[in-house]
Amino acid sequence: MKKEKLLILLITLFVVLIQDETFCQQDKSQRPSPPAEVAKQTGLTTVTINYSQPSVKSRKIWGDLVPFGEVWRAGANEATTFKIDKDSKINGNALIAGKYGFFVIPNEKEWTLIFNKNPDQWGAFSYDEKQDALRISAKPSQSSVYNEKLIYTIQDDGTVTLAWENLQVSFTVK
Repeated sequence: MKKEKLLILLITLFVVLIQDETFCQQDKSQRPSPPAEVAKQTGLTTVTINYSQPSVKSRKIWGDLVPFGEVWRAGANEATTFKIDKDSKINGNALIAGKYGFFVIPNEKEWTLIFNKNPDQWGAFSYDEKQDALRISAKPSQSSVYNEKLIYTIQDDGTVTLAWENLQVSFTVK
């Protein structure tokens, strides 16, 4: 009798834990910074960027919410990912086909754009510079429109732009 009760208790506990795991699965589209994806074929290469879209919400973004001189995940929640299906050149620098964590180090006059070999990270908390596949420099500029939500765009000519609030930064994929 004791063994039967113990077995029933264990089975009940197992079922509760499985259901709890299911209930804990968050619908990512309901997050304050929902997921977004942009993908485009440019030349022979398909470029895909997955990121989460934070909003300005009346906050000071550059140099405050996103500090200057520090590695930033270039979005919210999980690290932004950048994927290319063919070996390409990023601003003229070779990058082999693959999926990368995309990070930036913003500064007032110049940003460092980072393609890191570890795409599966939460934020930049476990970012490791030794895993960088490529680092390039790019100059930010004033955006022609105000962007409440962070957005990435990919043009036909391979120009990729990150725009948020009143700033944008671009690089090319060839």
